[in-house]
Amino acid sequence: MGTDIIQAIEQNAAAQSFLGAFGGLALALLGAGLAAVLPGIGSAKGTGIAGEAGTGLLCQDPSKFGKVMILQVIPGTQGLYGLVVWFFAIYSMGLLGGDVSGMTVAQGLQYLCACLPMALGGLFSAIAQGRVAAGSINILAKKPDDWSKGMVLCITVEFYAILALLASMLMIINIS
Repeated sequence: MGTDIIQAIEQNAAAQSFLGAFGGLALALLGAGLAAVLPGIGSAKGTGIAGEAGTGLLCQDPSKFGKVMILQVIPGTQGLYGLVVWFFAIYSMGLLGGDVSGMTVAQGLQYLCACLPMALGGLFSAIAQGRVAAGSINILAKKPDDWSKGMVLCITVEFYAILALLASMLMIINIS
């Protein structure tokens, strides 16, 4: 029984040294990865929603392709913002320079938390923006002269994606 306790203590010490050595970097990379992937998923979903609405209109009136394409592309910006945060985070971590040694778990948590606004804000705003873009395509179908009103509605949702981008960037800048 005594050897079991000693083995458990040794395994715990090994786990703690592993967490200390790689945990900070793992948490930071998780945050950066989420900042890139979740807005990308949201953008794919949002552009898909708008694209489905657009194909219905284009079956009736192919001459509106340019305007439909603009409305479909708008929800894709969150994926780009997420990629910007990912790049900025890995640059700030020193990953591009090859020097990521010595990142503490606390610093890793800071990167994870700093990337979450863009990750979650990008995911949800892109899907919401896709729905607004689909509604704007309906405006284009019924009142072609008023389609710019639909774009203004889409841009209103974009504002919150930009706020998420700004929040993540400012937090990453302040990680020491």
